[in-house]
Amino acid sequence: MERSEGGPGLADRLTAWLRTRLPEARDVSVVDLERIHGGASRETWRFGLRFRREGATHERRLVLRRDPPASLIETDRALEFGAYRAFHGTGVPVPEPLWLEPDPGPLRGAAFVLEEIQGCEASPARLFAPPYLEHRTKIGRRKWEILGEIHRADPKALGLVGPMEEVAPEAAWRRELRHWETILDEDALEPQPVMRAALRWLWCHPPPPAQRVGVVHADYRTGNFLVDGSGEIRGVLDWEMAHVGDPLEDLAWGLNRVWCWTRDGLAGGLLPRPEAIAIWEGASGLRADAVALHWWELFSCVKGQAIWVSAAREYQEGSNRDPVMAFSCWMLGNSQDRAALELLGKLS
Repeated sequence: MERSEGGPGLADRLTAWLRTRLPEARDVSVVDLERIHGGASRETWRFGLRFRREGATHERRLVLRRDPPASLIETDRALEFGAYRAFHGTGVPVPEPLWLEPDPGPLRGAAFVLEEIQGCEASPARLFAPPYLEHRTKIGRRKWEILGEIHRADPKALGLVGPMEEVAPEAAWRRELRHWETILDEDALEPQPVMRAALRWLWCHPPPPAQRVGVVHADYRTGNFLVDGSGEIRGVLDWEMAHVGDPLEDLAWGLNRVWCWTRDGLAGGLLPRPEAIAIWEGASGLRADAVALHWWELFSCVKGQAIWVSAAREYQEGSNRDPVMAFSCWMLGNSQDRAALELLGKLS
């Protein structure tokens, strides 16, 4: 597979493409193009856009999200862009979505452009250090409030049903479990005995139907939102796996043990688990049924492991040599197994 280009080649292509999006502008140029490393399902680049219009010079800081040559997860650019567009201007903070390019030709990969929210941090390592550490409780409360707001939203009113596949309350779990089991089957490089045990349990103990079918972000965790120096969450990022389903999928993913970055039992490294759940319940209007939540937490382990082994396969086969692909499986695979064993009652 041809490698996607970056550097000057991408800058030239991006400039030419932006001219088609700003036909009334003159002297359109891209400056300070820089790769943001860390994600592996999209290439992310920040840059400055300069142009002249009506005699005045304008500059704006923007972000390009582009398909890499291979990815941890294969998703639809239009769906991700649609999620940003649906929530922009609501109580769920997201960057402003500007332009979508579904054709991979102009930019050597399907892509879209968002505003860059500046002066913020997303890295968990930095959020658990000054000056953000003093705001940890505030960040945690807002994190789970925002998730509740996502789940309170009506996907039909947002225009997301249609672009996103609709699902019945009783069928949401089955669709997701089948999807991630298939990825695990296809991409695992070695036997996965713990996850096979988890899958057998999940199929044999289906959860109750979803209380409400809603928008599921599907990767809502500490590290996927931007926080400013006062502890305010300014933007929820990485909607590439968003779909319509059971909101408990999101809650469980955020509670996954692998995201307890500080290893002190705090959910997502921010709040005690009971407090996080209570805040989410208050904001969403839903109840975190213990039986259903347990099912979705174990499911999250399968989903996580499927993502990590998919990353390892992409790296081993050479379709994506970003070190993040290798590190994801190396750093998180064992932790994900241990989390599953704990939920299965097999880890003392």
